[in-house]
Amino acid sequence: MTNQSGPRRELERTQHGTGFAADQARIALNAETPADGLQAAILALATARGPDSSTCPSDAARAVAADWRPLMPEALNLARALARSGQVELSQRGKPLDPDGQWRGPIRIRLPRP
Repeated sequence: MTNQSGPRRELERTQHGTGFAADQARIALNAETPADGLQAAILALATARGPDSSTCPSDAARAVAADWRPLMPEALNLARALARSGQVELSQRGKPLDPDGQWRGPIRIRLPRP
């Protein structure tokens, strides 16, 4: 396990469990492409935190790359795509976001609430 704290360490702990979050964490940590790693990290972090908590796209980017800032546009696009498919929900300041809408600023990602 790495000495890093934060999202990468969270994925490293999660991968040792069972279920969907663990599967996605393993994919994120071993992905061959940044896109595969980002998508899996978003799903793993959101799933591990559950529907009453959230993550942000930068957490996924930080989990898969030391130089994470260049990955942010792709992380946002993947978050939008996952929201369109119903796998996650996007919010800003506690209000739901339309994945196809125009928005700026920090967003949060969580599992859809039942």
